[in-house]
Amino acid sequence: MTILETTGLTITLDGQALVRDVSFGLAARDRVGLIGESGSGKSLTALALLGLLPPGMRTSGRILIDGEDLLGAPDRQWRRVRGRTVSIVFQEPLTALDPLMPVGRQIAGPLRLHQGLNRSDAERRAIDWCGRVHLPDPARLARALPHELSGGQRQRVALAMALACRPRLLIADEPTTALDVTVQAQILTLLDELIEETGVGLLFISHDLPVVAGLARRLLVMRTGRLVESGPVDDVLRRPHSGYARQLVASAARVTRLARPSVRREDR
Repeated sequence: MTILETTGLTITLDGQALVRDVSFGLAARDRVGLIGESGSGKSLTALALLGLLPPGMRTSGRILIDGEDLLGAPDRQWRRVRGRTVSIVFQEPLTALDPLMPVGRQIAGPLRLHQGLNRSDAERRAIDWCGRVHLPDPARLARALPHELSGGQRQRVALAMALACRPRLLIADEPTTALDVTVQAQILTLLDELIEETGVGLLFISHDLPVVAGLARRLLVMRTGRLVESGPVDDVLRRPHSGYARQLVASAARVTRLARPSVRREDR
């Protein structure tokens, strides 16, 4: 069953099109990667899918969530969708989290809003989610403020917040870009585990092709506000059609070769 469908999504600012005629769909348990260089329109597309575009930007086309067209809908309609049907994890959780509120209460907030739990039940569920995202000593860290956690721990909190209400679609917008390589790998492994466990659909946004290819089953390639390629991951990697997709694949292959340690003859 289709959760999300966009048709002809166009985003403009002061008459200039920043995203042009973007159309794609995402069904339950889908894993879709949206990839492109910085400024290609990936994050603007993600914000539009949750009704979070900055003031002054205009949208046209259609955004269907569970069959309901929400493009141009008032914020009160979007609030019923955010966190319950569609959730998002941003690149830098320190800016997404309330700096003055314990992280456990922040995880509990959507549970109280969307599931009607009382405060104590919601906070118990929040501690449980702290454990599910592998935070050490969940009860203690649930009382911590965001600045008292590491970057990787904050991103785990953001994942717990996004998934606590069991949404049907998770949008992950460059969720590991701000993390070091070791922590990035841990968060990607956790994300993969949580997707399998919860059955949530995934729209994973990144400029890093190897990272996207490791999580997604289908790729959307974006450049200068347009989708220039789409298809199963293996097809795009082996037989890219657009010139830009070919460049991405060639660059990723070159980086992978450079990162692979050379083997000296005497070590063979």
